[in-house]
Amino acid sequence: MRARYGVPLTLTAVGAAGLAYAAGFEVRSFRLRRVTVPVLPRGMRPLRVLQVSDIHMVSGQRKKQRWLQSLAGLRPDFVINTGDNLSDTEGVPETLDALGPLMEFPGAYVFGSNDYYGPKLRNPARYLIERVQGRHGLNGNAPAVGVVHNPWEELRDAFDAAGWVGLSNSRGRLKLEGIEIALTGLDDPHIKRDRYAEVAGGPETGADLSLAVVHAPYLRSLDAFTADGYPLILAGHTHGGQLCIPFYGALVTNCDIDTDRVKGLSTHTAAGHTSYLHVSAGCGTNRYTPVRFACPPEATLLTLTARD
Repeated sequence: MRARYGVPLTLTAVGAAGLAYAAGFEVRSFRLRRVTVPVLPRGMRPLRVLQVSDIHMVSGQRKKQRWLQSLAGLRPDFVINTGDNLSDTEGVPETLDALGPLMEFPGAYVFGSNDYYGPKLRNPARYLIERVQGRHGLNGNAPAVGVVHNPWEELRDAFDAAGWVGLSNSRGRLKLEGIEIALTGLDDPHIKRDRYAEVAGGPETGADLSLAVVHAPYLRSLDAFTADGYPLILAGHTHGGQLCIPFYGALVTNCDIDTDRVKGLSTHTAAGHTSYLHVSAGCGTNRYTPVRFACPPEATLLTLTARD
């Protein structure tokens, strides 16, 4: 019996242990990533930007709420929310409660597909199949049918009331004690809501710094922002791969960006220009796949410094 069943039983035990770790521990093991990005004009003081992304709030996630509230203790200069706040039609009050202390700071936001629509149960293996076939979201698949509509308008109204700037296919500015930040954002490319023509033209004159913001880092959006000369692009969506292989990394990105840039700071080049790109691995998961492995949930504190 040992020779016949020993290996399968061992593999089953290892798999069960890995699933228990991914679903019971790592998915709630919240981390803060810290990065430094040299994009400011010479002589300008450093700026601290807190990026939160892919919260995917489900009612009852108290530990996630408390952790998000605690991030206000970092005292950032401003906050950027790169979308997918919801994974529950009833999750708006708890999302706003979690973000309430952060909404005391200047901020800006874009929405992702899960802000607009509730998630659907699907086989996780489809992400691998779609990657091989080059299909991602509505960019290569049929339009979603029978989806649940989330109350995103309530989220928008609360963000706007707090003074956060909505950047869905629009521009906006933040003023910080004599420093002016120009922001350009897109609605979610994952569901083809991006309209770059409406915000094209590059960084605005008269601002101390211009930033680009988008939920899903699809190459068409990164190419457009970079070609227009934005020094830094902030995005989310990928969950850092969510289920990664230790010492190897992510298998999928859920968009057409490569797995080497699935999370963290990197660069993007287009039309002879190069921009910094920061992709947040986010701090949540789709409610139907509440697991993470070798990819803990995170927020990021970016310290923007003067260019060399």
